[in-house]
Amino acid sequence: MNIKVLVTGGRGFLGTQIVKELAQRGYRVRVVDYRVGTGFDDPCDGFVEYAQLDLRDRADANLAFAGCDVCVALAARCGGIGFFNRLPAEILDDNARILSASFNAARSERLRRIIYVSSSCVFDGSSARPAVESDVDSDPAPPAGYPFSKLVGEHYCKAYAEQFALDYTILRPFNAYGPGEMPGLTAGESHVIPDLATKLLRGEIPLRIFGDGSQTRSFTHVSDIARGVVLALEDSHAINEDFNLGHPREISILQLAQMLWRICGRTEPFSLQSVGSFEDDVQRRAVNISKARDVLGWEPHVDLESGLIETVNWLKLYSAISAVTS
Repeated sequence: MNIKVLVTGGRGFLGTQIVKELAQRGYRVRVVDYRVGTGFDDPCDGFVEYAQLDLRDRADANLAFAGCDVCVALAARCGGIGFFNRLPAEILDDNARILSASFNAARSERLRRIIYVSSSCVFDGSSARPAVESDVDSDPAPPAGYPFSKLVGEHYCKAYAEQFALDYTILRPFNAYGPGEMPGLTAGESHVIPDLATKLLRGEIPLRIFGDGSQTRSFTHVSDIARGVVLALEDSHAINEDFNLGHPREISILQLAQMLWRICGRTEPFSLQSVGSFEDDVQRRAVNISKARDVLGWEPHVDLESGLIETVNWLKLYSAISAVTS
């Protein structure tokens, strides 16, 4: 395929899956990330080139975008809720610099389109649930730090389209999970599924959670989100549009913990311990995917039970390999 796709942040959890999807469809792909290592199986390597660059730097960004046709923009400082609450200024500053350098490089290279991967957290200031795309135009802005930086990226898309005719598509994944997402070194550094599953596999009892477990989320398998990104890239009806990509099933953290307890093989009576919460911990996150279904023909294929089993099995393997190599 003659289209060359730049994936910024392509060595991360979601980026790895998107690059695999693109390579399997025959796209030429350039992965730009600050991280070392590919994360790919050998069959993908013939379709993919890698560059270790810092996209906060304008010169590096210009090198990254040179010769590409389309960009899937994933590069950002991100992590779990503990990470967001601990470093809000640092995250906001780094992500703003990445956005500025990336969009200016895209304009200079006259890219056909930027596929900007935003986040469901842009709706965190809203009381409207389930979230529809138009809510972002009327909702209060989300808290500063990571959520606000993702909303700023959406405004970059619209402003550069208006002034420089740079086409875009905005995609908002809801609570991505699946194999390949590393557990954090401390509680709250990673997202909730690898965090809880790792604690359970280590035998923690009671299982510690943030808050009382009533918070709800719409967990979406990483492979479904990656497929949605590629569908949007290939569909002209997605140009200058925005889409929510999430699983319509909304479950509480308490329900999630109970599922993981069983899947991880714990035989003791279920036991939780709340260790407090964070100021910026949205209580409900639910999604309406009617627009993605109607325009892109996208909907999730992986049910939560199957996805959690796959994720837990991967975490077991990851833990075993880490123990051998450490």
